[in-house]
Amino acid sequence: MLTTLKQSIHQQFGAALDMLENAINACPDDLWGERSISKSSVETPHLQFWYMVYHTLFFLDYYLSDSAENFAPPKPFTLSELDPAGVFPERVYSKAEMKTYLEHGRSKLRAALNALTEEKANQRCGFKRPEISVLEIFPYLMRHVQHHAAQLNLILRQKTDSAPGWVAKATSDL
Repeated sequence: MLTTLKQSIHQQFGAALDMLENAINACPDDLWGERSISKSSVETPHLQFWYMVYHTLFFLDYYLSDSAENFAPPKPFTLSELDPAGVFPERVYSKAEMKTYLEHGRSKLRAALNALTEEKANQRCGFKRPEISVLEIFPYLMRHVQHHAAQLNLILRQKTDSAPGWVAKATSDL
């Protein structure tokens, strides 16, 4: 049963990551770093396309780690995303950097699913918030990725009159 469950999680979580990647690929260069996606984007930088991608990938990386204490994102990224003051990255991260970070997240997802045992699945995840099990962190993160992939597709549709289509299941294997 656990093998089937892990495969199912991977198929759907992988599809959400594929949709995020499709949005990254579909984003025109002039929109990628645009700081005026909405009237309030200066006050709410999370509405900027590149930043929404970064935020999504940062928390994918973070919550696929064993705990907050042991977490460190790969370079060039920092822990600024965890700053309660809402520190914004000093520069726009490139599409290439984000695609590399996405592959890092996919690898972490595969490793986490492959390491999942029945005993581990029932343990509390290694984070204070949210208070959920190790197993539940997978759909929690999948919803987060899909939420932001949908926002990115909305921005694309509004700005370019086009957006990538639905992905039914992952294009890669567990």
